[in-house]
Amino acid sequence: MPTQLTLLFDTSPKQFHLSKNMELQFRSMTTEDWPMVDGIYSQGIETGDATFQTESPTWSEWDTGHIAVCRIVAFVNEQVVGWSALSPVSERCAYNGVAEVSIYIDNTARGQKVGKRLLERLIAESEKENFWTLQSGIFPENKASIALHLACGFRTVGYRERVGKLNGVWRDTVLMERRSNKVGLD
Repeated sequence: MPTQLTLLFDTSPKQFHLSKNMELQFRSMTTEDWPMVDGIYSQGIETGDATFQTESPTWSEWDTGHIAVCRIVAFVNEQVVGWSALSPVSERCAYNGVAEVSIYIDNTARGQKVGKRLLERLIAESEKENFWTLQSGIFPENKASIALHLACGFRTVGYRERVGKLNGVWRDTVLMERRSNKVGLD
């Protein structure tokens, strides 16, 4: 049963706080969601601590790079406040049950458990689709994302030093993974 939440607007622009009168809902992402999804992704790009991407892709580019299932949006009053999706980690068939997590929360909804509920939903859907391992590469400076993943059963499996450059600067990532206790047990 969904939790009832309310949006309470404060004096700062585009800020709200979830409370118990409005419903945070989830559904599969559609092409029509792309403008809102892209806006949230752009916010992540702007932080400099969410992705190596420096500009937002087109829908077609994004669609091609993500697995067709397990694309979820979180929304309140038809306004998307977060999204999650999976990307393949390899084309080799042995890795068909392993995917990389993307999760982004709108600036206005951060710190309000939207991310936790969205990641929990992604985990549940990924298990229904027979994924046994989810992984995330997170910049160590993104402490909120690391804490979110830990709270949802991920563990740190490594630290990738100078794995890639962002705006000409080498960046490290923390490699985290979650192994299903329902799928891939044989």
